Amino acid sequence: MRPAARAVVACLIGLAAAPAFAQGLFDDNEARRRIEALRQQVSDGQRLVEERLAKIEAAVGSTTEKSAVLELASQIDGLRGEIARMRGQLEVLGNQADSAESRQKQLYLDIDTRLRKLEQAREQQAAVPEKPPAPGKPAEAEPSPAEAKAYQAALDQFKLGNYSLAVAAMQGFLVTYPNSPLAANAQYWIGMAHSGQRDYKSAIAAQRKLLAAWPESPKAPDAMLSIASSQETMGDRKAAQKTLEELIARYPGSSSATSAKQRLAASKQR
Repeated sequence: MRPAARAVVACLIGLAAAPAFAQGLFDDNEARRRIEALRQQVSDGQRLVEERLAKIEAAVGSTTEKSAVLELASQIDGLRGEIARMRGQLEVLGNQADSAESRQKQLYLDIDTRLRKLEQAREQQAAVPEKPPAPGKPAEAEPSPAEAKAYQAALDQFKLGNYSLAVAAMQGFLVTYPNSPLAANAQYWIGMAHSGQRDYKSAIAAQRKLLAAWPESPKAPDAMLSIASSQETMGDRKAAQKTLEELIARYPGSSSATSAKQRLAASKQR
């Protein structure tokens, strides 16, 4: 029982415990009527107290619920902030992946264009009758049919996107024909196959091996351009810029030097 109700009941008990006083002032019927009236008042008072207590308890319960709702809302806001942060990170990673993919596609387009030019040049060269070498000038070495067949088989693996097989085939070609006129080309495609596998460190090492062994090869400028592309894809823009500048200085008349100039101009506009 609540304290307020207890006080009312105590009052009632005190009144009920004084019948002699009531009998002294009133007769029995009047005393009983007055006592019943007091009892009714006490009962009504107790009912009102209980009703008020119930309202107070309901209000306290509502306050607790509001507090719980506020706490839950605070947790939801925290989760929303965490989700927004994660979305931001995903967007940054997505942009980086798109940029790398774009550079890789551009690199493959350059490769495909050069392959078509090489094939056209080979066809045109085959259509032109061979001329005897000038007096005192040795004839340029030509690959043997076996060399050409082995090289073409390895190159076909690269064109099909079988990069690991292309690396193995080109390495096998170099072991079998180390002095072939196609050796520098084979080394170049080893580097390009590593790039296709996104193993850019191995790609750079392979192209640098070409530059060290065959610095005068027509493939040397392409090797330097490939190194710059791998460096840029790895995020080392300073190294890529330096490689492009060296390419222009070492092989100024090459088509790769022209591409290097275009890339440097584009990087300055960023």
